[in-house]
Amino acid sequence: MVRKTTRRSHSKKRVDERLLGAYIAIIALGLITVYSTSSMMAENKFGSHTFFFRNQFIWALLSLAVIWAITKIDLTRWAVYSAPAFIFILGLLAMVFLMDSRNGSHRWLMLGPFTIQPSELFKSVMIYYLAFSLSNHEHNASDLKQLLLKYFPLLGTGMLLILLEPDLGTTIVIFITAVAIFFLAGTRVKYLVTSAIPVGIVASILVFGLGYKRARVMDYIHSLGDPLQGSYQSAQAALTLGAGRIFGTGLGDGSQKLFFLPYPHTDFIFAAVGEEVGLLGLLFLLSVFFYILKRGRIIAMKQPDRFGFLLASGMTLSLFINIAVNIGVVTSLLPVTGLPLPFISYGGSSLLISSVAIGVLLNLSRRVAR
Repeated sequence: MVRKTTRRSHSKKRVDERLLGAYIAIIALGLITVYSTSSMMAENKFGSHTFFFRNQFIWALLSLAVIWAITKIDLTRWAVYSAPAFIFILGLLAMVFLMDSRNGSHRWLMLGPFTIQPSELFKSVMIYYLAFSLSNHEHNASDLKQLLLKYFPLLGTGMLLILLEPDLGTTIVIFITAVAIFFLAGTRVKYLVTSAIPVGIVASILVFGLGYKRARVMDYIHSLGDPLQGSYQSAQAALTLGAGRIFGTGLGDGSQKLFFLPYPHTDFIFAAVGEEVGLLGLLFLLSVFFYILKRGRIIAMKQPDRFGFLLASGMTLSLFINIAVNIGVVTSLLPVTGLPLPFISYGGSSLLISSVAIGVLLNLSRRVAR
């Protein structure tokens, strides 16, 4: 009887309303910026200035529905299915190579009118799987043998498939997120370094030996001294950010999005927005990001068990790394990777999976004592 009462009282706990409010705010900002940065391209390519906005709005509604569903389930009970889900996603990653390429990449599965990136699903399922597995006392995170035999083959296979799509940016996010989760779970630093060395060797061989993304790496090296000497994307992003100055040119009045800046509504939307709202606008956007990450950290630190802590930490870190890499690329601090800015860039898969992370955090916030 006591157990039923406890479960009932737990189910009635409210989610973190501050995190939910910040999420709704960032979604609204994303819809506004997608329309502002894509209307001219949409009119030119599809004859409708709201084409990209409408698609993103539909994905936003779907994301809200997914968040609502996630907050209603028992994440601990469903975690036993994380391993089969992980294997299933690996199968989806292999299936993308059977699809027609888009812009020279095999990243998408076509499901009727919708397209989805299994690599985005891989991030969330990986975090869920690692949080559940590493919270099991039978699995010793400090045991190098378990690390190499149990986790390395699965994670390595997934990252290799994503790297071959090719999608270097997502591979970097997944690798850093996995390393961070292992560290939080108690894996020794020397083991993590030992595991990272072969990854670094393979990456060096791919880039400098086989030429994988070599041009982008060399462009990045050239841009370190002067962003205008880097790739065309990096140079245009630098010009776009500079044109915004302190207050910006005005929402909708940016000129670089007029077919000068590549992908102004996807990978480089941070630069396009910076031109229109200026430094002050970007600082406001960054403050909303920071607040979301702060709420995620608070939720993680207050979790009553190891599973909740690792899951909340993993979701928060994944968002942080994704945001940091995108902004690092736009500001020429990192090589061009093709990674979207969570919640802001146009793209259904990115928005949905980023929203899944928020849904998980909101779910876990109900386990926190108020």
